[in-house]
This record gives sequence, C-alpha cells and structure tokens, in this order.
Amino acid sequence: MSKRFQKRLIPSAIAGALAVGLGLAATTGTAQALQQGDWLVRVGASTVEPNESSSNPTGALPAGSEVSINSNTQLSFTVAYMFTNNISFEILGATPFSHDISGAGTLAGAGKIAEIKHLPPTFSVNWHFQPQARLRPYVGAGINYTYFYDEKTQGLGATDISLDSSWGPAVQAGLDYDINNKWFLNANVRYIKISTTAKLTGAVTGNLDVDVDPMVYTLAVGTHF
Repeated sequence: MSKRFQKRLIPSAIAGALAVGLGLAATTGTAQALQQGDWLVRVGASTVEPNESSSNPTGALPAGSEVSINSNTQLSFTVAYMFTNNISFEILGATPFSHDISGAGTLAGAGKIAEIKHLPPTFSVNWHFQPQARLRPYVGAGINYTYFYDEKTQGLGATDISLDSSWGPAVQAGLDYDINNKWFLNANVRYIKISTTAKLTGAVTGNLDVDVDPMVYTLAVGTHF
C-alpha cells in the first residue's frame, strides 16, 4: 500500500468510525460513568504519519531541496484527570519514534540521508460528550513539544545533522468504548504541528526548514479509577 494511499485511507476510516460513534453514543447503555476526580490511563500503539514539506534551503543545499520522512509506530500512553464530568486534562507520552529521512525534490537522487529519533509529549484539554455512556466520544486541543535527538547523517558529504526542537498546537478526536466495568478500548486520531530546521555541517553545510505536521493514529486499552 502506497504512502499516499495510506494518508487518504486512514483518516477516512478514523473519521467514519468517529461519526458512527457519535451516533451510537446517545443510545448505548451505561457500563462505566466518568465523573469529576476520575483518572483515565490508556496504553497502546501510536503511528506517526508525517505530512512533511520543506523550504528555504541555504548554504550548499540547492534550490528545490526537499526531504521525505517515513512513518513509525511505537508504544504510547496517556494519563488524564477529570476536572469536571466533561472536561479532562491529558498528557500523552511514548517510547522514542525513529524516522528515516530521504532526499526529495532536487535531492531525490541522494536516497536516505539521515536517521532521527524524537519524543513528542503533548498536553491537551479534552471535552467528553457522553461521560455516562458506554461509548464516549471526545475532542481536545493543546500543545506539543517535540525533542529531536540521536540524529545521524549519511550521504551528501555532511558529517553531522541536528534538528531544532519544536513547540506547536495539537488537536485530537477519540472514542472510548467499555469492555466491562473495569476496562475500555480507545481509538484516537491527532494532528500535531511540528516545525523544525535541519542543520547540516561538514563538507556540505546548510539549513533546511521542515514542517513535519504528522497525523498520529492510536489504538489502546484503558482503565479509570
């Protein structure tokens, strides 16, 4: 399956599931009831699917230099606290994501040019539409901090590459569905604004602005207490 097809198919599938969930929530019986003071813990897998674009090459990087960034899946978790029956504050964490960076545009012939890792902690305030229902849709907005590290470069004649850390907004929509009175399943989709500058040093020196701007898809299991 091509990356372009995945970018079209996955958001459509998630959006369809969320739409069905919103319709079912009003008629689904109660198994667990969220209320003020509850903690929610979810653990699962998240896929980061970049929607990258590049601009402003400088130094030895030719005009039209671009990069392509592959997707990656890692263990993820969220911890949320219910401030009211409908409003929660949530923290998203994950094991480090790893990505290959390949040349595109006028760098298309360069192949793989770097490997990077990053941690993307995200802080959100969420609105839970049906806290008393068995199927509970929610939406949220907040801020993301992405820390890039362990960058390695190959090709292009550069000996080092570094990426600036990023602060940016994040939005999400998700569904919790009760399995029983203790555990629930979760599906979630996020958009995160991640902008960074890649800096090459060595025989080839130059900077390239990169907007990563990924969609993040999560499936998880959770509990609340």
